[in-house]
Amino acid sequence: MAENTKQAFLQFKSDQNVRWCPGCGDHAILNAIQKTMADMEVPKEDVAVISGIGCSSRLPYYMNTYGFHTIHGRASAMASGVKVANPKLQVWQITGDGDALAIGGNHFIHTIRRNIDLNVILFNNQIYGLTKGQYSPTSKRGFVSKTSPFGTIEYPFRPGELTIGARGYFFARTIDKEIKLSVSVMTAAARHEGTSIVEVLQNCVIYNNNTHQEITDKAHKDDRTIILEHGKPMIFGKERNKGLKLEGITLKIVTIGENGITEKDILVHDAHCDDPTIQLKLADMEYPDFPVALGVIRDAKAPVYDQCARLQIDQIKEKSKIKTFHDLVTTGDVWEVK
Repeated sequence: MAENTKQAFLQFKSDQNVRWCPGCGDHAILNAIQKTMADMEVPKEDVAVISGIGCSSRLPYYMNTYGFHTIHGRASAMASGVKVANPKLQVWQITGDGDALAIGGNHFIHTIRRNIDLNVILFNNQIYGLTKGQYSPTSKRGFVSKTSPFGTIEYPFRPGELTIGARGYFFARTIDKEIKLSVSVMTAAARHEGTSIVEVLQNCVIYNNNTHQEITDKAHKDDRTIILEHGKPMIFGKERNKGLKLEGITLKIVTIGENGITEKDILVHDAHCDDPTIQLKLADMEYPDFPVALGVIRDAKAPVYDQCARLQIDQIKEKSKIKTFHDLVTTGDVWEVK
C-alpha cells in the first residue's frame, strides 16, 4: 500500500479498541468501508456513520468520522433525518439482518421507497448474534436455534427481493472476506444517487459459524457464485465455461461449448435497466439451483428524496413574501432594527 493511501486509510480509524469476537466477519467489513472512503478521498468531516443495535452497530465507534449509535431498528429513520437536514454529508447506515429486517423493517422499506441518498450496509449472518443466537428474518427454513429448537418453519426474507420490491434502485451483494469485491461495490454504492443497499454475507463465528460456507469456501466458490459486471456476459465457474441464458422468462445455466452454446448466447448483465425483472431474478438466485449473484445487481436512476425536498423548499421560499433574518442578510435588502 502506497504511503499516502495508507495514511488516508488510517485517518478513518478511531482510537477505540475493536470489540468484536476474533474471526468475526465484521472486522473485514470495517476495513472495506475504511478503504472505500480512503480510496474515494472523502474528507472525514463530510461523513456520518449511523447504526442501530446489534454487533454490526458498534461500527461507528471504530470510525474517525461523525457517528451516531442509535436504537434498535431505527437507524434508517435517524440516517434519513441526518441526510435531509444536511444533504452535503455522505451518510452510511450500518445495520444487521435482525436490526433492519425485523423491528426495523418498516423504516427499511420506506427509506428505500423514498430513495433517500443513503449508503446502507446490511450485515447478513442469518442470526441474532448480540442477543445470543436466536433465529433472524434471514435464517434458513428449518434452522435450529434457541428460539427454534425444532427448526424454524418460517421462510426467510431475501434482502435483494425486498429491496427491489420496495422500488429500490441500487442493490449489490458481497462477502465479508472478499475485501476487493466489497470495496468495489461500496464505491459504486457511494457514487449512486439515492438509497444504496449493499448486502454483505457475513460470518458469525460464535452462533452461526460457516453459515455461508457452501458458497464461500475456496474449493467451490467459483462454481457456486457469479460476480456480475455491467455490460459483461454472465460467465462463471472455475473453467470460466458456465453461463446464464434466458429461455422465455426463466434463467438457465448452460455450458459454453456444449449443445452449440457459445459466449454470444450468454446473457449480458444490464445493471442500469429501469425494468428490474431480470435483476430481481439474479438477486433471488440461490445455491444449489443457481450460483449466488455477487457484485452490483441493480444500479438505476430515479428522483432522489433529499434533493427533491431541498428543491421544493427553495421554490416555496422563492415565492414566499416572508423573509427570514438569513434572507435579509444574504440578499442585501435594507432593514432596520428598532
